[in-house]
Amino acid sequence: MEGLVSDELEGKSDRKVTFREILARDEYRAIYLAFLVSWLGDYLARAAITVLVYQQTDSAFLSAAAFAITYLPWIIGGPLLATLAERHSYRRVMILCDLARMGLVLLLIIPGQHWTLVLTIAFLATLGTPPTQAARSAMLPQVLDREQLPVALTLNATTLQAAQVVGYLAGAALAIAIDPRLAIGIDAVTFAISALLIVLGVRSRPPAETGRPRQHLLREAGEGFRMVFGSHVLRAIALMVYAASAFAIVPEGLAAAWAAQSNPDEATRGLDQGMIMAANPVGFVIGGILLNRFLTAARRERLTRPLAVAAPLVLVPALAAPPPPVVAGLVLLSGAAVGGLLPNLNARFVLALPHGYRARAFGVIQQGLQLSQGGAVMITGLIADRAPVPLVVGVWSIGGVLAMLAMVGRWPSARAFHHAIEAAARGGAPPPAPGEATAVTVPAKARSALGTATPAVTSESG
Repeated sequence: MEGLVSDELEGKSDRKVTFREILARDEYRAIYLAFLVSWLGDYLARAAITVLVYQQTDSAFLSAAAFAITYLPWIIGGPLLATLAERHSYRRVMILCDLARMGLVLLLIIPGQHWTLVLTIAFLATLGTPPTQAARSAMLPQVLDREQLPVALTLNATTLQAAQVVGYLAGAALAIAIDPRLAIGIDAVTFAISALLIVLGVRSRPPAETGRPRQHLLREAGEGFRMVFGSHVLRAIALMVYAASAFAIVPEGLAAAWAAQSNPDEATRGLDQGMIMAANPVGFVIGGILLNRFLTAARRERLTRPLAVAAPLVLVPALAAPPPPVVAGLVLLSGAAVGGLLPNLNARFVLALPHGYRARAFGVIQQGLQLSQGGAVMITGLIADRAPVPLVVGVWSIGGVLAMLAMVGRWPSARAFHHAIEAAARGGAPPPAPGEATAVTVPAKARSALGTATPAVTSESG
């Protein structure tokens, strides 16, 4: 039976979707361009704000805090903010968040502000990120079909990596050579452009419905957690995403210490650190494009298990303490494996979510990603204070291989994925809260909303 399901899915997914094809969809093109300009502006501003705070305080710690504060909204309130986005039109959420962030960022260009006010405004501006990303993630299934979704997610993910590199370099250069407020002002302009693109290019849709009356925000956010971790299929995807990210991020997080331990020459140490840090996003872009652009969905699904194991496995040779260029090569291979793996997992995750729960489930995933990546870097960083970095990375990666082998051994069958996706297309409900009835009626509007994507189903992620 499973083989028949697999063959059936393969038959539906043997067409190669191109970037040109998905960019020809007017709504997706508007969403993509808005995504691109806003992320470029974000990374410009992140680099510039760290420079601005450092210029005011001459404190490396406070400069780092200015950078780290951009991750706080996802960690302390991401699922709640994503759930809030579920209650309103996704289009309206993206527009209002862009305009609010534009106004707050404009405040940062006022000269003479104390660094505490700069950090406060920066934090408030980043509160708009979770609902914006969650709304965009939930909207993509409504504008793309099942075959197009993985390729769109690949394009989004690889674009994000490229925007990170360009934004950081340009932001730091503008901030140091001219004025940090110039880069911050450009960020405000990008939010205005993003909002305009959504206004002109994306049609209005009603808020998502789940078939249940609205409840307390905390309760609805809790449903997002029950949805993700109460389903074998969704839980398996979430745990694999967390693990892949946690084991692949460590070389990047320890790059400074690794370069210092392996290179006594301070003049070239910075280049070694840069190579190691850039290798992961570069590899992600390469792997994402090669595997998700040129392979069919059926082939990508068959590569899930090998790529999951390969991501930490290629870092195990770090035990031999190779020179920095070899380290960068290993990190690039790991990033390529993750780049080939995550967009495909992301697409299946979103397809297996019923309409009305996608934004809050996205919030759950993003919060877990921030915690898993940050936790991995902190744990290995503490260990690296007492042991050589190559030994730490190598042993950590062996643990990653063992963890991935355990996950792929319990990976859901093709039949399980098929049933989960079809249930979501019919408006399947999340696991009920304790004491609730298990039967949930999906109203006609919700069933109609599900049908807006494709005859089969659909979905995104940020």
